[in-house]
Parts: sequence; structure tokens; C-alpha cells
Amino acid sequence: MSSPARGVERRKHQRLPLSIPVFVRGTDESGKEFLEFATALNISAGGILLATRRSLPKSASLSLEIPVAPLPADSFSSQSIRSLKARLVRITHGERYHLMGLKFTRAIQS
Repeated sequence: MSSPARGVERRKHQRLPLSIPVFVRGTDESGKEFLEFATALNISAGGILLATRRSLPKSASLSLEIPVAPLPADSFSSQSIRSLKARLVRITHGERYHLMGLKFTRAIQS
């Protein structure tokens, strides 16, 4: 089996470079639940890249919550997404933050 050539894009979905706040809920290595504030650096229908201060094990399952403005309930479409389930697939450790690549449990449908 041959490996993909360098520089070849393997992602199924186009990434959008955004900078939006995201709350990350999950369970740490000791089984304790946490709520962490993070920043989305890019997002696609299949996943998201987050910058966060907390390091997590690669197998972590997480819930992402995107804060929304306090608008009347009828102003949101029934398709509005505010909470997503995701799995950590890669992490890059930095001195002051960690970059986490997450794959959504279900791809976002338009």
C-alpha cells in the first residue's frame, strides 16, 4: 500500500478560517468533568481546529458549545447548530496553548 504524496489534501470538507469562541465539555484523565474555554481557528463540515490551554488524551470524546447572542427563540432556524459532539484525533502541544484537531461525530449538513 502506498502512502499519499506530500501536500495532497486528504480532507473531505473545505475548511473555513474562523476565529470564534467555543466551550469544550469533557472528562479528564482522572474522570473529572471539565468546562474549558477555547478558540476555533478553522472549521469544516467534518471537524474543527481548536486552540486551548488544556491538554487532553488523544481518545477524548468532547461536547462543543458555541455561544450565541440572546435573540428571540423564533429568530433561530430549526437547523441552527449550537452544540456538537466531537472526538480528539490529533493534538500539537505548545508552551502556552495546545492545538486540537477534532472530528465531529456526525458531519454538519447544510
